[in-house]
Amino acid sequence: MLFNRYLLPMAFQKERSPGFLANQMARLFAKGLQQRIRPLGLAPAQFMTLLALWDEDGQTQSELVRRLDVEQATMANTLTRMERDGLIERRTRLDDGRSQSIHMTPKAIALRDPATQAARAQNETALADFTEQERQVFVELMRRAIAAMHRD
Repeated sequence: MLFNRYLLPMAFQKERSPGFLANQMARLFAKGLQQRIRPLGLAPAQFMTLLALWDEDGQTQSELVRRLDVEQATMANTLTRMERDGLIERRTRLDDGRSQSIHMTPKAIALRDPATQAARAQNETALADFTEQERQVFVELMRRAIAAMHRD
């Protein structure tokens, strides 16, 4: 018997599933971003972490975990690689000697413009067929979907 995809409920039809499409879009975006930032010596997780540090240098690992919504072990591994690659240094916090703050090195600071330009280029590729109004609506709808999932 042949499988008939039209007999499935709408949520299970991958071409109509928001989850499937969001996952596919995220994977394609990540792949494109990875290709664009690889020449800079960055991996996507490092770029994401640098985005947070460019906003506010000196955060703790726990603050980065909360801000980026990633697992503690994932962040620990990312920070270890970033330290190895000369992008960050850990400093004991003066107000709490048991914790460390994460600080960018001059190398990481210098990567801000080329890395964010690479991300902008990937955004432009992803939204090339959208009008400006469609771009604004699309981004707002994504924000609302993300907020709804955070509430759940």
